[in-house]
Amino acid sequence: MTKYETPMPTSDVEVITVLVVDDHPLLRDGVAFALSGEADMRIVAHAADGRSAIEAFRTHRPEVTLMDLQLPDMSGVDAMRAIRSEFAEARILILTTYRGDAQVSHALRHGASGFLLKASLRKELRDAIRAVRAGRRVIDPDVASDLAVHVGGDTLSERELQVLRTVARGYANKQIASELGVSEDTVKSHMKSILSKLDAQDRTHAVVTAIKRGIIQI
Repeated sequence: MTKYETPMPTSDVEVITVLVVDDHPLLRDGVAFALSGEADMRIVAHAADGRSAIEAFRTHRPEVTLMDLQLPDMSGVDAMRAIRSEFAEARILILTTYRGDAQVSHALRHGASGFLLKASLRKELRDAIRAVRAGRRVIDPDVASDLAVHVGGDTLSERELQVLRTVARGYANKQIASELGVSEDTVKSHMKSILSKLDAQDRTHAVVTAIKRGIIQI
């Protein structure tokens, strides 16, 4: 048993088995501490990256997996998709420091059972695990609020995302056109659409908004 695993309970309480996936030891320690006094929960394994998470899930078949969104080798969503491709019943609760609505939507579309901000783990984690185990979906109130603001809004096309990512790298329109193999007029047209969809005042505002919402990462 590692320091991240909790001991086997001695009572007849039905126990929820938990896999913790996060590359930060302090977060894993914090989760272990938060669950240490719960008779109905037991951490069966931990993983620090996506590939280890997939292997740990295959080995332990936990009832609830706590999955960090940002992992060293792949995103938490990609790790979740890989797990759910083998185990469709897997219940995975995404943990993140970010509250971007695009990230939430992406995770939920691919089968996440919930979305919690790491800052709120102490007060919400235990109840969230029990809810997910019971088949309910859990979304942090602040995250849900951001998601509601943008629900039904226009999404950026793949080409618009490419343009915005190059803008975030500091490229001017001429450089973007050369990079993507299009004309400057096409780039300007895409930028006009991007500004409209993100309700942004200028290029910098568009990049900041997209990063905040989790639409792009840099």
